[in-house]
Amino acid sequence: MTVRPSRQRRQRRPRRLRVAVVSALVALLAGLVTPPASASPAVQYTNPLANQRADPHIFKHTDGFYYFTATAPEYDRIVLRRATTIQGLATAQESVIWWRHSSGEMGAHIWAPEIHFINGKWYVYFAAGRTDDIWRIRPYVLENSSADPFTGTWVERGRVNVPWDTFSLDMSTFVVNGVRYLTWAQAEPGIATNSNLYLARMGATPWQITGTVARLTIPTLDWETRGGVKVAEGPTVLQRNGKVFLTYSASATDANYCLGMLTASASADLLNPASWTKSPSPVLATNAATGQYGPGHNSFTVSEDGQSDILVYHDRNYRDITGDPLRDPNRRTRVQKVYWNADGTPNFGIPVPDGVTPVRLKSYNFPDRFIRHWEYRARIEANVNPLADSQFRIVPGLAGSGTVSLESTNFPGYYLRHRNYEAWVERNDGSATFRGDASFFRRAGLASSSAVSFEASNVPGYYLRHYDYLMVLRTAPDAVGRADATFVLE
Repeated sequence: MTVRPSRQRRQRRPRRLRVAVVSALVALLAGLVTPPASASPAVQYTNPLANQRADPHIFKHTDGFYYFTATAPEYDRIVLRRATTIQGLATAQESVIWWRHSSGEMGAHIWAPEIHFINGKWYVYFAAGRTDDIWRIRPYVLENSSADPFTGTWVERGRVNVPWDTFSLDMSTFVVNGVRYLTWAQAEPGIATNSNLYLARMGATPWQITGTVARLTIPTLDWETRGGVKVAEGPTVLQRNGKVFLTYSASATDANYCLGMLTASASADLLNPASWTKSPSPVLATNAATGQYGPGHNSFTVSEDGQSDILVYHDRNYRDITGDPLRDPNRRTRVQKVYWNADGTPNFGIPVPDGVTPVRLKSYNFPDRFIRHWEYRARIEANVNPLADSQFRIVPGLAGSGTVSLESTNFPGYYLRHRNYEAWVERNDGSATFRGDASFFRRAGLASSSAVSFEASNVPGYYLRHYDYLMVLRTAPDAVGRADATFVLE
């Protein structure tokens, strides 16, 4: 067991900082300091949510159910699950609501179904080829007027009237300021790309577009054209903070696959391509450290408490694919929380490791700051970039006996541990000393029972806390110390 530090080694906090901490604590207790508008409670799920399910779409309905559909690897059916929780979709019974045709249209490549509830009816948008020309892929719509989409009849409403009779797929729909739009990917005559992104108003029915068709983007950047293709596909929309964020997938569907994003003001003319700004880099891409390759074709849903946006996407847990990646069946459906930057834009971070999803630990008395590692030293800091430096998985403690350990998200196998009463993020060396130093008892927050504190498993009475913004292991003998040792899970 490590010897406790002597009184002489303890440094006093500078008076200015002590006053600031006390003032912040008083304000918190008075209810005058609140977390930033982007804050939302922690939500945790276990990945992958579903194996061999690509192009996932999860829709939370007003009936309290989450509805989940995705591409099956046989490309021959449309499947549907539902559950009252997102995690419940992992084990929910799956039903086939429609099979491909045995000949002609809608007879091949049944891809990317999305389920929506529009004007009191259920609709599924999907792409399909022909039995006699499997790459003649076009967007189609199914309709069900039953309140329960697992009952009633799914009626084929036919092909959506996109502007050219060319390769087109991945149709989605959203509403901004009372106007419903349809967005999709399509090859346009005269443009040497595999697919671009388009937007139009929905017409008189959900299987019609009307008016101006806007070409929102063409894949031209390096990360949009990898793998020998020029692809922008799978558009879907997230709205918040007066802005519309349209994410899309780019490049080949192997480890090159990634997510890009277009951003527009919700008050702008969305049918004017100039209203949209393209992110210069992918917003989610392969991460070899976490073992996640080719993240893409996403959708968005909301957490069970309605306070967190959830990113839904597929990827693989290996890089190398033999043959055509479209024939590889092992794309998995995954979910993780969306965080928000100070400028009101989403931060998707990195594809998190398989298993339980991570959380961030927000300082109780400095609510704009989070525990993060920087050159392996742990500290609290605001506006953390990259986001993953401030994400940790709370896992069973390396020392056992009811403890927990905090594993780095972007450095799997590295854990928050105390060493010489300083907190570091270091690789587990397998020693008993490391296991003890990296294991903590999770306690109710010393300054708030709704938050958490972490007591060292091998130095009783000592807690992870911040001191001059650095994370240390110390006692918490007073109100300031208790606040320093208290964190809110986000």
